[in-house]
Amino acid sequence: MRVLVHFGLWSLGLADAETQTTEAERDCLARHAAGKKRGVEIGVWHGVTTCRLRRAMAPNATVFAIDPYPAGRLGFSLQRIIAHKEVSQISRGSVRWIRQTGAQAAHSLRGSGLFDFVFIDGDHSYEGLEADWTGWSQLLAVGGVIALHDSRSTPERPIDNAGSVVFTHEVILSDPRFEMIETVDSLTVLQRIDPQTSSHHNLSSSVIKGNEGEAS
Repeated sequence: MRVLVHFGLWSLGLADAETQTTEAERDCLARHAAGKKRGVEIGVWHGVTTCRLRRAMAPNATVFAIDPYPAGRLGFSLQRIIAHKEVSQISRGSVRWIRQTGAQAAHSLRGSGLFDFVFIDGDHSYEGLEADWTGWSQLLAVGGVIALHDSRSTPERPIDNAGSVVFTHEVILSDPRFEMIETVDSLTVLQRIDPQTSSHHNLSSSVIKGNEGEAS
């Protein structure tokens, strides 16, 4: 009922599109998406963050807006209608809508080229983020940025036991292909690093530790 009421108010211009990202998180995402040419958002909802990404990315960029948008009681998705309308108001670049889960979309787009920006805000269960990370981390180009929503607790939102937080800490933060470059509220931002640079860094660290051991 609340969804229908909100849709009615939104249709009349009496309510805004909704989002679960904070303003600080959206500002952070826009900074890292700036100038990118091939970006992905998994979990579009009303398209609020999609609009920010579309404004920030390169003028000729493509945003892949991925969300399964399951049908509601009326047999269709009101959220999908809102998102399409909101995002269509931004003329910069182009949008490709994909009505699938993040994992399904990663499989569908495999072989279509690499991406330079990915924002994961879909299934926040442990298994859900695991599937999204497995699919999308390998589709990100070296130097590309991947951001994870609801991947850390904040004083305002203590979500230490959320599956997405647990998987981030247990798996993602120790993934040698990536380094964490920023955190804002519940958002974790990582960059894919050059494997040769990573190997050189690890080798240098080992040498330093070895020398320290000899000195002692």
